[in-house]
Amino acid sequence: MKLYNYFRSSASFRVRIALQLKGLTYGYVPVHLVKGEQKQAEFAAITAEQLVPVLELDDGQRLTQSMAIIEYLDEAYPQPVLLPGDALGRARVRALAQIVACEVHPLNNLRVLKYLVRDLKVTDDAKNGWYRHWVRLGLQAYEAQLAQHPQEGAFSHGDAPTLADCCLVPQIFNAQRFDCDLGGLPRTMAVFDACMALPAFQQAQPSACPDAQV
Repeated sequence: MKLYNYFRSSASFRVRIALQLKGLTYGYVPVHLVKGEQKQAEFAAITAEQLVPVLELDDGQRLTQSMAIIEYLDEAYPQPVLLPGDALGRARVRALAQIVACEVHPLNNLRVLKYLVRDLKVTDDAKNGWYRHWVRLGLQAYEAQLAQHPQEGAFSHGDAPTLADCCLVPQIFNAQRFDCDLGGLPRTMAVFDACMALPAFQQAQPSACPDAQV
């Protein structure tokens, strides 16, 4: 397998976590988003979306969209599971994951931030305020969801990482990078700490990526 990704892309980070949790080896193909490499013809031929991540399978087929990729990995490589075996558990994990992937990330990804500055002429301070506002709102919702199930265990759902944790950890990394307010989120931050104690999360983090210093 090959993973086309960018070290600071939270969507790519999600997939790297899942691959590490599954113990799967893969070729790392960097696509530098800030330099615009995703818009070059070579990468556009790989995916019309011109977005990372893209997972290329051994037979040459390519998968896009981080959530779809992770669910594919969970079906193709069932252990350890990233989605619970029961329908209610799966729904809860997907809902937590989608707080990040559907409510926060689309408003704060790189191309949106660039559009705010380049096209709408928003100042850097206003852009950062926009980022922090939506992150804070989303993480408060995440915290409230965790508070409804205080017996669930060390992670977002139970005593092992799930799809929800694959989404949460990259969002916390980005929140820290943008100096977002992470106060008043004890359950969420405890889950983050539990995740970061595991080698899979450590090995998937941006600073461990080969393109981190490029």
